Amino acid sequence: MKKKNQLAVLVKAVDNVPVVSTLDMCGPLGVEHHAIVQLVKKYEMQLKEIGPVAFQMRVGTRGGTPVSFCYLDEEQTTFLVTLMKNSEPVVKFKYRLSREFYKMRNEITRIQAVAANNSLNIEWVEARESGKPVRRQETDVLKQLVAYAIADGSTNAHRYYGIYSRMANEILFNIQQKAGNLRDVCNAGQLGTLKVVDHIIERSLLEGMAAGIHYRQIYRDTKAKVMQFAELFGKSTIPGSTLQLE
Repeated sequence: MKKKNQLAVLVKAVDNVPVVSTLDMCGPLGVEHHAIVQLVKKYEMQLKEIGPVAFQMRVGTRGGTPVSFCYLDEEQTTFLVTLMKNSEPVVKFKYRLSREFYKMRNEITRIQAVAANNSLNIEWVEARESGKPVRRQETDVLKQLVAYAIADGSTNAHRYYGIYSRMANEILFNIQQKAGNLRDVCNAGQLGTLKVVDHIIERSLLEGMAAGIHYRQIYRDTKAKVMQFAELFGKSTIPGSTLQLE
């Protein structure tokens, strides 16, 4: 949970590229999101010369009308804000943007270094490979849960893949990293823990669906089982975190 007055992260990593969502720009700039989207579309040709501009649809956590947005990389974002008048919010946004892009680039470099070192460790490679079939089985069962929940009226079932992964990761680990695949920077022991938890989640989902339990209750039951398992081992810190690498 964010501390009071703590700013949400503005720059994120998508496929190891630092980007900003147009949805996250409107708050700091003090403008409506549609105004930013209009600006992107007006100068879309120039932005596409810099890099791809792909609009996506996002539905709010409580449903509602889908919102069209896109991610912009550092050069695209810089170009877009140069088109805006230098009001106080815009100047603050530019300053914050430059610092966050710098930090994210460093974070991606750190995470890639940890992942590269792991790939040279035989014990880690064996642990990573042994966990992949179990993860695929869990994903297959999550696919069944999505269909199960949709049939029961869920409008956000497509988000369950990320929801269940975040739930497990946040219970098991202290996570400071912001970029890359978490499993690529875990150590061999943490990969073993994840393998067991993947089994727990898979079994819990299958049992819940077989018993006809409501999809929300299945999530609560599964979370309780993961927490019970985690209590036996305690939380560990992901080796790729900023704190450990600095």
